[in-house]
Amino acid sequence: MTATAPHFGPSPAASATRRPLAAAALLTALVGMVFGLLLGGAGPASAHAALTGSDPQDGAVVDTAPQDIKLTFSESVALGEDSIRVLDPGGKRADTGTAPRNLRCGSAMEYSVPLRSGLPDGTYTVAWQAVSADSHPISGAFTFSVGAPSKTNVALPSKEAGGGLVGALYDIARYVAYAGFILLVGGSAFVLACWPRGAGARPLQRLVVRGWMTLTVATLVMLMLRSPYTGSGKLADVFDLDGLKAVLDTKPGAALVSRLLLLGASALFIAVLFGAYARTQARRTDEHERKDLTFGLAAGGVVIAAGIAGTWSLAEHASAGPQPGIAMPVDLLHLLAVAAWLGGLTALLVALYRTPDIDAAAVGRFSRIAFGSVLVLTATGIYQSWRQVGSWSALTGTDYGQLLLVKVGLVAVMVAIAWSSRRWTARLVLGGAGAHAGTERRDGEDAEAGTEGQRDDDATGAAVMDTGAAVTDSGAAVTDTGAAVTDSGAGTDTGAGTGTTDADSSASTSTSAPAAEGPARTAQLARQRAAVATAAKKRLRDADPDRSGLRRSVLTEVGVAVALLAVTTVLTSTEPGRTEEEARGSTTAAVSAAEGPVTVKLPFDTGGENGKGTVRVDIDPGRTGTDELHIWIEGPGGKAMDVPELKVAFTLESKGIGPLPAVPTRFAEGHWTASGVQIPMAGDWKVAVTVRTSDIDQTTVDKNVKIG
Repeated sequence: MTATAPHFGPSPAASATRRPLAAAALLTALVGMVFGLLLGGAGPASAHAALTGSDPQDGAVVDTAPQDIKLTFSESVALGEDSIRVLDPGGKRADTGTAPRNLRCGSAMEYSVPLRSGLPDGTYTVAWQAVSADSHPISGAFTFSVGAPSKTNVALPSKEAGGGLVGALYDIARYVAYAGFILLVGGSAFVLACWPRGAGARPLQRLVVRGWMTLTVATLVMLMLRSPYTGSGKLADVFDLDGLKAVLDTKPGAALVSRLLLLGASALFIAVLFGAYARTQARRTDEHERKDLTFGLAAGGVVIAAGIAGTWSLAEHASAGPQPGIAMPVDLLHLLAVAAWLGGLTALLVALYRTPDIDAAAVGRFSRIAFGSVLVLTATGIYQSWRQVGSWSALTGTDYGQLLLVKVGLVAVMVAIAWSSRRWTARLVLGGAGAHAGTERRDGEDAEAGTEGQRDDDATGAAVMDTGAAVTDSGAAVTDTGAAVTDSGAGTDTGAGTGTTDADSSASTSTSAPAAEGPARTAQLARQRAAVATAAKKRLRDADPDRSGLRRSVLTEVGVAVALLAVTTVLTSTEPGRTEEEARGSTTAAVSAAEGPVTVKLPFDTGGENGKGTVRVDIDPGRTGTDELHIWIEGPGGKAMDVPELKVAFTLESKGIGPLPAVPTRFAEGHWTASGVQIPMAGDWKVAVTVRTSDIDQTTVDKNVKIG
């Protein structure tokens, strides 16, 4: 990819080089200023729904049992009959099992479920799961007490919605779908807009077709996984027809079905592009027919590409939050610009490596398209950042904001590499123009010089100078036919020596054998000449330092683009910074502001060899609700210590709650983590850590800490 258009002329001037540099610097300054103004003046909004309140509140103690439970979300969510469950201290259902009611009040989205009458005193658990308007599943849990807190046998769910094996498979399918879309749209656009003769190149045909197949298969997988992804989380439910039917009635399901229909139309587009269009480019006849076909393909391709991109815009982040009427078209433009840039870049890389006859003009045309794509990405990216982040604190203090910074950094790296590619592009274009001018001068001199024979000699000489194919082909022909000549000679010698071969028979053999081998031999020699010519072209291509330099630069860009695509895909499934900050800022009676992560240090001794050490537990953010654990284990010398098993449990003895288990996973040597740990109410919690250092050596150490 080259982010700026190359210069066409005898030599690029220094002033021409300075002008793009100045333009790039000005563009960067304007982008930074606008970005700062947008983030500095952003108001509150949401996308990717979050629970902002409840009645009763988390950790509250009420005198009498309420008639219903109310949950308030930052935006509308999809709830099924079993989406909100209320469990009594014994783990039995305390709600009536009816579907939640929508009690929308102004901008707040409130839902309620009725409770059974005559509920006894004790601690109740509310577990909920929903699908936000941007298609992502969300879940959570909290507790409240009637009369007084009591012991409860209910374990708060530790697995978040959309996780597990099904969530991993769905995320992989989402990534693959984006990759297929980029190859399909970007590869087709490269052929139509940059290199029409590439429609007949097999490598480019395979690239686009594989992009279509990848997107189609990924869409089918997402459609089948959608029901367990937003519901049970069980892979076996992929074959639940009732679940699939329910998915088709949702906005994400309708978007996936629409994408499949558009992919059917794109199959026809591909057939015409690499069929009739490729033949018209090869024949180079009927200019009017070629222009009409090109215009029709371009118009149809834009409609299909915009439609496929719209299936993402209508069902994900852009459709939720502030200004959806503006956000969806902006998101569509963003996706199309990404496809034109990254997909065209991949097609250019394939053409540079696999097709020796791509011309410099095609590279120059892609340079201009890439530059326009970068401008569109800059403008649309700034707007999307404002919608999803909203403030400087969210930019640095949320997962979404941090991922966005990584994405911006990768884009900056790609633009820097593209600036380097511009030099190779300019040299390649100028070299191609010089070669073309030299050819025209030689043709003019031939015409003035004279005779047809002289021109034939010049043509023959040019062919020999270009590839050496004539000499090589002649040598190959002599070598390949040497065996036949030797056999014929052997037959003649034998006849002469023994006197047993009739002269007429010898004559017949010598004349009929070449006649029988003639067509096959001609075809074989033709294949050899074609192979030699192709090899010669490849040697000339590889010997061109400008083309080789451009290939290396584009290959580096593609490598960075793969990382950029991965980060972008993760962003689509990450809670936006706006919503995360809004959820953090929502206050309830049982939630108090935390000064920072709570840290617990516990020395232990399992009694066995190498059984002494220290456990440090960080509880972040150290308040009620969802927390994240980081556990470090160190030996006596302060060195990281590996253990085969580690367990953590939380108990609020004053309220009879717990123990609530948390099962951390090994992150690195001496470092364990656990996410989604639920602390239902504030108080002095006993943190118990069980450490096992061998098959028989194990100990449990604990300490009380204040959380919330």
